[in-house]
Amino acid sequence: MADRKRVRLECTVCKEINYLTYRNPKSAPEKLELNKFCNRCRKVTLHKESKAK
Repeated sequence: MADRKRVRLECTVCKEINYLTYRNPKSAPEKLELNKFCNRCRKVTLHKESKAK
């Protein structure tokens, strides 16, 4: 079974959590950083991984 970790993606501009996703910590040990659309900023911004609850 795959070892998946649930992560939240937080906007670096407004600090709002917009996305929930999964990643495998064994194959990708570094934190996830993606360019995604932020509804609050109304533009594409960098989203970084933060802790999931």
